[in-house]
Amino acid sequence: MRDAPDPAVLAEGIAAGERWALARAITLVESTRADHRAAARELLTRLGPGRGVVRVGLTGTPGVGKSSFVESLGLRLIEAGKRLAVLAVDPSSARSGGSILGDKTRMELLSRDPRAFIRPSPSQASLGGVGRRTREAIPLVEAWGADVILVETVGVGQSETMVAEMTDIFVLLIAPAGGDELQGVKRGIMEMADLILVNKADGELRAQAERTRADYTGATRLIRPPAGDPPGFPKVLCVSALTGDGLDGAWGAVEELVSARRANGSWDARRREQAVSAFSRTVESGLIARLAADPRAAATRARLVAEVEAGRIVPDLAAEILLDEIALRKG
Repeated sequence: MRDAPDPAVLAEGIAAGERWALARAITLVESTRADHRAAARELLTRLGPGRGVVRVGLTGTPGVGKSSFVESLGLRLIEAGKRLAVLAVDPSSARSGGSILGDKTRMELLSRDPRAFIRPSPSQASLGGVGRRTREAIPLVEAWGADVILVETVGVGQSETMVAEMTDIFVLLIAPAGGDELQGVKRGIMEMADLILVNKADGELRAQAERTRADYTGATRLIRPPAGDPPGFPKVLCVSALTGDGLDGAWGAVEELVSARRANGSWDARRREQAVSAFSRTVESGLIARLAADPRAAATRARLVAEVEAGRIVPDLAAEILLDEIALRKG
C-alpha cells in the first residue's frame, strides 16, 4: 500500500459489507507509516464505536486443532444466519515478518464463504505473538457487519493475556491427555478460561477425551469463577472438530455466559476495563516509539545499555537515569 487510501471511501465500503474495503482497512491499521496511521485514526473515527458484538478469544498449544475447530464452528454459525470474522494471528517469519502458517489455507471452506472474513496477521514480534493492531481490527470487522468475532492466538508466550483483554469470552482448547500433562498446564491460563474444550473427542480418543474432561473439571473446582457467572462455569466440555460432536453445546455455553454477563452488568464493566487497558498500552508503546526516535535519548540509552551489559550499573537505576534526563530536557 503506497499512498494512504481515502478513509471516507473505506468507511463507505465497510459499511456496505464489502470485503475488499475491510481487507484494505486492516492493512492500513497494521501499517506503521505516519500518513497511514493518520488515515487509520480518521477511519476509526468515521466508523465510530463498535456494536458490542460477541468477541471470543481462542487459545491452545500448536497441534491441538484450533484452525479445524474454528472452521467447523464457523460453518455452523454461518448456517445459523450469523456473519463471522476470524482474526487469526500467526507466528511471524523472523526474516520477512510475514505469516508462515497461513490459517486461511487451513480453513478452505470457511474462507470461501462470503459471510465469513478470515484475516491471518503476522505477529511482527509483538508481545506474546498477538498482532500489533488486532485490537484496532475489531471495530473494523464490527462495522463490516460481523455478528461474532473469533480471535485465534498462536498459543504461546503472553498472547493469552492480551487476547483475554480484548475479548468477552475466553476459550481454552486442549487435546486428550493424561494426568501428567494436566500438571503442565499453566494455572494462569486455567484462571482466564471461561470455557475449556477437549478437542479430538472422536474415535479411539473419545474415552481418553472424557477422562481428560473429568480431570480438568476437577481442577476447575479449585478456581474461583468471576462473580455473577452462572453455576458450573468455567465449563469443561468434549468436542470434535472432525465430526462436529459437541460444537452446538459449546456455543450454547458461550451464549449462556454472554446472556448472564449482560444481565448482571459485568459485560459492560469488562468492556470499560478493556478500553482503559487499551489506552494504557497505546500510551506505553507510543512513549517507547518516541524515545527510540529521539537521537539524544537514543544515544543516552545506548550508553546506559553498555553500562548495564558491563555490570557497572543495575538495570533499574539505568532506567531512572534515562527517564530523569528526558524529563529534565522536556521541562
